[in-house]
Amino acid sequence: MKDATKPLTGKDTVDVAALEAWLRDRVPGLPAGPIVVERFPAGHSNLTYLVRVGGDEGRELVLRAPPPGAAHIATGHDMVREHRILTRLAPVYPLVPTTRGVQEDGEGSPLGTPFYVMDRVDGLILRARAPKHIVLDEATMATLSHRFIETLADLHRLDLDATGLRDIGRPDGYVQRQVDGWRARYDKSRTDEVSDLERVSSWLASHVPSRSAQPAIVHNDFKYDNLVLDPADPTRIRAVLDWELCTVGEPRMDLGTSLAYWVQADDGDDMRALSLGLTHLPGNATRLELVRRYEERTGVAVDDLVFHYVFALFKVATIAQQIYFRFAKGFTSDERFALMGLGAAVLGAKAARVLDADRIDVP
Repeated sequence: MKDATKPLTGKDTVDVAALEAWLRDRVPGLPAGPIVVERFPAGHSNLTYLVRVGGDEGRELVLRAPPPGAAHIATGHDMVREHRILTRLAPVYPLVPTTRGVQEDGEGSPLGTPFYVMDRVDGLILRARAPKHIVLDEATMATLSHRFIETLADLHRLDLDATGLRDIGRPDGYVQRQVDGWRARYDKSRTDEVSDLERVSSWLASHVPSRSAQPAIVHNDFKYDNLVLDPADPTRIRAVLDWELCTVGEPRMDLGTSLAYWVQADDGDDMRALSLGLTHLPGNATRLELVRRYEERTGVAVDDLVFHYVFALFKVATIAQQIYFRFAKGFTSDERFALMGLGAAVLGAKAARVLDADRIDVP
C-alpha cells in the first residue's frame, strides 16, 4: 500500500544521471540496474521524490528538496536541518525514516539545491478519504487514536540532551513569538474582514500564558496523514513523517495543533466539510479523551488548554488564508485554492465558539 507517484516533468530539475552517481558514491549496498525518479504529487510543502534503484524488486529511497527559490529562505525548507533532526532522533525515537545521505549546498548538486535521501517506509497513510480494502472499524480507530496521542506524548518525553537537538529551537519566549508571528501572518494575508478571526487574534494577544511547560522536541504538524501505518494492522505506527517544522518549544502548542486537525463525529457540518482527516470515523477518541490520555502518558497536566487549542485553530486558519490570498491576488490560478477563504472562516468560527464556551469539545 503505497502513495501514488508521477513521472518527472519539464518543471522538475533533477539530473537523473548525476543523481545516480551521487547515490552510488554515498549509499552502500545499492543494487545494480536502472534508476527511476518519480514525484510525489501532493501533501508536502517541500519537493518529495521516489528514487527506485534496480527495478520493481530493487530498493526504494525518498529524496527531499526545497521548492524553487526557498532553499535558504525559511527554516521549514532547510533540508540540512531536517536531515540532522532525523539522524539525531533515530537512536532515541525509532519512528523516523533512516537517513542515507545529505547534499549540504547547491553547488554540484544533481538538483541544483541542497537535499537529503532516506529509506522509504512502506505502509498505509490515511488521507482525507478512507482507503479501499482496509478495515477501519470502531475497534481499529479506537486503538489507533490512542496510539496516535501516545506517540506524540513519547516524543515530548524525550530527554533533550539525549537527542543532541537542544540547539534547534529557542524555547524562551516561544509562545509569545508564535502568537506574534501568526497574528502578523494573518494581517498580511487579509482579503476580506472575518470578524471571528479578528476577535480571536485580539484575544490571543491578551491571553498568552504566563508559564510555559518544560521545553520539548515538538513536531508541529502531527496528524494522521503524517503517520505511516502497517496495512496488515493499521493500529501499528511504522513511522512519523514531515519533520520540517520540528523545533524545541512548548509541547502544549504541539498538542494544540494536533487537536486543531482533529474533527470529531459530533462537530458541525462545516468542520467535517473541511476534510482534515479521518478522525471523525466511529471509534476515534474525542479531543478531550486525547488530552486525558496525553496527561496520563506524560504525567503532566495540560494547563491553558483552551488557549492552546484556539491558537492552533487560528494558525491553521491563517495557513488557509495565506493560500487563499495567493489565489485572490492572482498569484495562482489553481481552483482548489478558491475555497480556502471559506475554510479560514469556518476555523475562525470554531475558535470563537470555543472561546464562548470556554471548552474544547463544542461542536
